[in-house]
Amino acid sequence: MKKDKLHIHWYPGHIAKAERKLKEQLSLVDAVIEVIDARLPYSSGYDNIAGLLNDKPRLILLNKSDLTEKTELQPWIKKLEEKTGWPVIPTDAKNSKDLSIIVKKAVELSEPRIQALIKKGLLRRPARIMVVGMPNVGKSSIINKLTRSSKTKTGAKAGVTRQQQWVRINPQLDLLDTPGIIPMKQENQEVAKKLAFVNSVSENAYSNELVANELLELLNEKYPEKVKEYYKTDILTLEAIAISRNWIISGGKPDIERTAVYVLRDFREGKTGKFILDDADKE
Repeated sequence: MKKDKLHIHWYPGHIAKAERKLKEQLSLVDAVIEVIDARLPYSSGYDNIAGLLNDKPRLILLNKSDLTEKTELQPWIKKLEEKTGWPVIPTDAKNSKDLSIIVKKAVELSEPRIQALIKKGLLRRPARIMVVGMPNVGKSSIINKLTRSSKTKTGAKAGVTRQQQWVRINPQLDLLDTPGIIPMKQENQEVAKKLAFVNSVSENAYSNELVANELLELLNEKYPEKVKEYYKTDILTLEAIAISRNWIISGGKPDIERTAVYVLRDFREGKTGKFILDDADKE
C-alpha cells in the first residue's frame, strides 16, 4: 500500500501581510527578543532573520526548554550564539527565575541605539523592545512573563504611533505588548513538517494522521526506547499504539484518527518525553 506523502501548504497572501505588519512594528523598537521553540532550535528559526529584522540587535530565547533535556540543549545554545553573534537564553513560560537576566540583556542590546539618539541631542528614554517569532513558539507567554509584575500600560508614544500599546517593565525598559509574527516563508518541507509537529502550522494545512505518522518515524529514529516505553508497544505505528490503548472502532479496526490526535498532543505537552527534533550535526 502506497504511503500518502505529507505536504504543508503555505499562503503567500498571509505571508505578505504578516511581513508588512512586522516591518511597521520593527520601526518602533531598539531591539527584539526572538522566541524559538527549544525542541526545534533550527527549524523554528527563520533563514534570513537578520534581513527580515533589518539587523536589529536581538536576544534569542529558547522557549519551552522544560520540554527538552538540559544536556542536549547546551550544544545548541553554543552553536546559535556562534552562528548569530547574539546572546541565547533557555527559558520557559512557567518559570520566572531568569526574568531579571532577560530584562538586563534586552536593555544592554538597546543601549547603542539609545546612545545614538542622545548624540543627536535627544533626552535618554527607556529602551523599547518587542517579542518576535514564528507562530505558536510561545511569544504571548513570554510577553505575559515579562509583564506579569508590571501591568502599567504607558499608552501610545507621542510621535511614534497611536495604535500600539506599551508596557513599562521597569524604568529602563518598555515592551510593545503585541507580538511580531515572523511569517513562514520557506519551501523546505522537512522544516515545515517539524513545525507541524510542534503545532506552529495551522491545522487546516495538514492531516493529523500524516503528521503523526511522520512524527513517530522521527521519534523512532532518535528516541525509540523512550517512546515505546510510554506507549507500551514494541512497534511505533499508529495502528500498534491504537491496539495498545484499546482504541478500536466498529469492525475491530484501530481508531487511527483518535490515535493520531493523541500522539500529537502527547508530544506537544511533553508527556511522551523530552526531545529535540533537530540534529545539531546536520543543521
